[in-house]
Amino acid sequence: MRKQIILGSIILVIGLIVTAVLLPPVYLPAHYTTSIVLGLLILLVIYDTIQTKQTIRRNFPLIGRFRYVLESVRPEIQQYFIEKNTEGMPFSREERSVIYQRSKAEIDTLPFGTQLNVYSPGYEWVKHSILAKHVDPATLRVSIGGSDCTKPYSASILNISAMSYGALSKNAVMALNGGAKDGGFAQNTGEGSITPHHLKAGGDLIWQIGTGYFGCRDNEGRFDATKFAERAQLDNVKMIEIKISQGAKPGHGGILPKEKITAEIAAIRDVPLGRDVISPPSHSAFSTPVGLLQFVKQLRDLSGGKPVGFKLCVGIHREFLAICKAMIETGIKPDFITVDGGEGGTGAAPMEFSNHIGEPSIDGLIFVHNCLNGFDLRHEIRLISSGKITTGFGLVKRIAIGADLCNSARAMMLALGCIQALRCNTNQCPTGVATQNPNLTAGLVVSDKRKRIQTYHNQTLKSAADIIGSMGLLSTAELQPYHVVTRIGTIENKSYYDLFDYVNRGAFLRGEIPDELKGAYVNATPDSFDSLKRIAQSERPPSTL
Repeated sequence: MRKQIILGSIILVIGLIVTAVLLPPVYLPAHYTTSIVLGLLILLVIYDTIQTKQTIRRNFPLIGRFRYVLESVRPEIQQYFIEKNTEGMPFSREERSVIYQRSKAEIDTLPFGTQLNVYSPGYEWVKHSILAKHVDPATLRVSIGGSDCTKPYSASILNISAMSYGALSKNAVMALNGGAKDGGFAQNTGEGSITPHHLKAGGDLIWQIGTGYFGCRDNEGRFDATKFAERAQLDNVKMIEIKISQGAKPGHGGILPKEKITAEIAAIRDVPLGRDVISPPSHSAFSTPVGLLQFVKQLRDLSGGKPVGFKLCVGIHREFLAICKAMIETGIKPDFITVDGGEGGTGAAPMEFSNHIGEPSIDGLIFVHNCLNGFDLRHEIRLISSGKITTGFGLVKRIAIGADLCNSARAMMLALGCIQALRCNTNQCPTGVATQNPNLTAGLVVSDKRKRIQTYHNQTLKSAADIIGSMGLLSTAELQPYHVVTRIGTIENKSYYDLFDYVNRGAFLRGEIPDELKGAYVNATPDSFDSLKRIAQSERPPSTL
């Protein structure tokens, strides 16, 4: 049957072509176009029938093509015609709209009341006060730098989270840094190293050092102290962040698809062209908790005393407790710790890692806060929360439950003009934000987007200041977990203080260990990220890790 269809189609195409060529135009003037169109359609039928890659097209020639066309535009149809204002993932229409409005200094007020179901589980609010105050957004800053830091940094409570040049276009990087310069906040370079595009506007930088040591690596891909010292002492560099893991793919290593690697990026990172750049899953400069802290001290010394910390997505609890024990043993402490969430991510990540690896940001933040407080270290170390922070309420909530300040990546991308097309990993970002395609990048005008980044930051800080003032408080230092309430049932709600067990200062040093952490605490050792029992060739139930 298939052969008969093909043979008949070929004969029909030949007949149409002969008719169109031999008959004078005066007799069949309209049939030229008709013959050509029909001929092309029949050729498509023939091709669909004989191709072997797609069963739908093979079994339903021509008609089957519509399935793939509709599938290709499904995200746009869903986003623009189907989803409600409070729906849409990873960010709802309402969240995206408020970012766009604030970045453009447009009306960002909400008419006719909330569209949220305030009686559904998960709804959250803060407790306001009759004695409301006025809070100046300019005062919402935090000093970062412990006793061993000689060049502390006064940071805004909202900064640009880690996004590398390579994952982002050069125009996006320049716009972000320009906005940071104008707004008085910092841009995290991501693990792709410091580039000329990060330095052009002169904005403050947090230099992230990943497992690939891009910008400070030798020919074997190992850490190079000399190269690091040269860049770490640049005036623009205000802090150094060691990336242990990130929310999108913890335990996997960064991914830069080969389609995004230009000659310039390859030279900056010292990597080959034509291959995906996948950073190692773990560091080669250290392998133990004590080794990590010694690396922190080394980087602090090489940078001339600038704040040095590390970023992680919480995984095995025992491992972080081991780091805390190493701090007590060595006396070496990071100046800050950035806690990412398993729901984070701005670029390419395997689906399983993005969806199912890593502790969510709220759980991870409270765990790290509790551990540092239990070891009486919290007052010496600043906590930065990263992941899905878009509004003033998001800032207030994270700081109330344990953070000192916050980083945001995707909100900054949206402020640049990102439309959540979900093509960050394809080099086909239509807005020129997450692509190295020069034709698409050219559409992102740096001077315009730079202003939008500054405006979004300023408006979000103003929102946070208004919220803090409505609570009768004067600074973020006064925020506490009991200020934020979440609904856990239709008629039941709890504050975060009641929802989570907050550890008292120095409790672990007094032997007061929460039951859920006792197994992890006992097995944690500052000399290894492995457990004591595993080192002794024993086993223990996974629930105690």
